[in-house]
Amino acid sequence: MMAKLCRFVSFLLVLVSASEPSRAAALAIAETAAVVLRSDTGQWLYTKSADKAMYPASTTKILTTLVAIESGNLDRAVTVAASDTKAEPSKVSLRAGQRVPLRALLYAVMLRSANDASLTVARAVGGSVSDFAALMNARARKAGATQTRFVNPHGLHDPRHVTTARDLALIMRAAMANPVFRQITGAKSYAWRYSPAQTLENHNKMLRTYVGCVGGKTGYVRASGKTLVVVARRGGVELIAVLLDGHGDRIWQDAAALLDHGFRAARRK
Repeated sequence: MMAKLCRFVSFLLVLVSASEPSRAAALAIAETAAVVLRSDTGQWLYTKSADKAMYPASTTKILTTLVAIESGNLDRAVTVAASDTKAEPSKVSLRAGQRVPLRALLYAVMLRSANDASLTVARAVGGSVSDFAALMNARARKAGATQTRFVNPHGLHDPRHVTTARDLALIMRAAMANPVFRQITGAKSYAWRYSPAQTLENHNKMLRTYVGCVGGKTGYVRASGKTLVVVARRGGVELIAVLLDGHGDRIWQDAAALLDHGFRAARRK
């Protein structure tokens, strides 16, 4: 009788292993560092090298935008300086002396990842890039991101400009608690009415391809590889996924896999 029971249990185990991929196979994440955070509970549903110092590239702009929003008066006009226009490579071609509302600049920062707009925002809010970076670091610490040290508002490479996957998730969690930030990051496009007029398309393609995606930010410089922070909400559960040091389009596939894993894990809790 015992032998038959053991054979039956073994048979069931074979069936389960054949019908369900292993957790390791399902989450073969290629990026160097990655996390999934459940926003409402603060629970970490997945971590990989979560506290490894990494370069964030343009995911930096999440914090830039949050600090600017919290400074208030988003409809005030900001004057572009000549030094702001020299930022490369991503930009909205601002001109020196041009006056643009801070709110519009933040759409350029988040959707187009415009470095010229980021510098303009930093000067307008902080007085200088270095003073604005100090505001960014203070806000990061308030969010619990204790390993983040930013020296600029755009994320162009500087060896001193570092964060972690865990810190970026905490920063995004704080940002998504702000309704203005949530509206900006969730916009698929924005009508930029300032010369040159154009439609700004959000670089976060998951807004169009992943059901429940409500925001995020992409990034890339050579030193960082591809970086991505993405937020999705389903059935009252909101998740934040962060992936750092990715290569090619694999980062989108891995982000979707992480979010899928997170929603499954949240249902089991």
